[in-house]
Amino acid sequence: MAQPSATHHIPSDSDSEPDDSTSTTPSFLSDFHKPTQNPAIYHLSFNQDYGCFAAGLDNGFCIYNTDPFKPQFRRDLGSRGGIGLVTMLFRSNIICLVGGGPDPMYPTSKVMIWDDHQSRCIGELSFRSEVKNVKLRRDKIIVVLLQKIFVYNFVDLKLIHQIETVLNPKGLCEISNTSSPMVLVCPGLQKGQIRVENYGSKRTKFVMAHDSRIACMTLTQDGRLLATASSKGTLIRVFNTLDGSLLQEVRRGADRAEIYSLAFSSNAQWLALSSEKGTVHVFSLKVDSGSLVTLANDRSHVASEPNQSGGLGISSLSILKGVLPKYFSSEWSVAQFRLTEGLQYLVAFGHQKNTIVIIGMDGSFYRCEFDPENGGEMTQLEHHNFLNLDNFLKPGETFP
Repeated sequence: MAQPSATHHIPSDSDSEPDDSTSTTPSFLSDFHKPTQNPAIYHLSFNQDYGCFAAGLDNGFCIYNTDPFKPQFRRDLGSRGGIGLVTMLFRSNIICLVGGGPDPMYPTSKVMIWDDHQSRCIGELSFRSEVKNVKLRRDKIIVVLLQKIFVYNFVDLKLIHQIETVLNPKGLCEISNTSSPMVLVCPGLQKGQIRVENYGSKRTKFVMAHDSRIACMTLTQDGRLLATASSKGTLIRVFNTLDGSLLQEVRRGADRAEIYSLAFSSNAQWLALSSEKGTVHVFSLKVDSGSLVTLANDRSHVASEPNQSGGLGISSLSILKGVLPKYFSSEWSVAQFRLTEGLQYLVAFGHQKNTIVIIGMDGSFYRCEFDPENGGEMTQLEHHNFLNLDNFLKPGETFP
């Protein structure tokens, strides 16, 4: 197995001058000027800071910048097969690939470590069953199978930990990206249970988050806050990973829905959600991540703390919460954005204040702005079909 090489970085924007030492018109770009049918999308994922996103296609993969929206590069691997999973390592040249689709490029039981500087795979990790997810840190590779998770050191691909989980067909697993040592969360061994691994204190904590199976989860960058949704998709719960205490509960709606993605804002003031109902929600959070221990020890303080959105999202009928059904007193979203119902979208917070980035399995990209004071419907700032390169790549232009 080859070891990962030193990394170089994707530029944060496309306004910089090209490097004179390299060709400014790579051969793989020529296909972008041909009026061919859009490739099928098998996988979408954001990088660790939401500054880029990757698309696994039936003939390779693409990387895009989110803010401003610009294509970074595409690797068209021809007729060799599909990519079912793409995981970026921040903006570096190291990308993990797993085959997918009807004709996988690589076995679905292998993680291929692609070095884009060399345009080839420099290592691989092989398993006996299908790889469901891959998570990357600068020091770790985490591979998720149906009922097991493997944690490797990045530098030498040495296995350092194995975790057993309940059936996990979605490959649910989240890791802290900025904290060191790492915090890892995944499904536990029971329905509705979350396992929290703190590699600093070497402690494992189990949290009964929901009565139904876990359908979606996300962590803050430092790993101190965890948000979870169940297969019912009505309530989203926010936990303190330090002690497993429930800090806040918000409501998407009263009817069942599959939750596709959850995302914290960088300051943990907001939580975004996308679901099969075609609506993206933004919730106001009342948790100060800098005083989690204090809040965890004083649950009444959490319950009585005023909503930072000026009361938005709290039902005006909350005074009757002892009489009316529970959903009348739940905390509802501050802002919403309507999309096509039934399509799968992923959501993240943009680098501009109060903005949301949405990417869809239909090739759609949206950037929206929400009003933190008045709430309501978000304002659409951008919309692109990121597979239709004629929309944003003029003849003769190349990617940075």
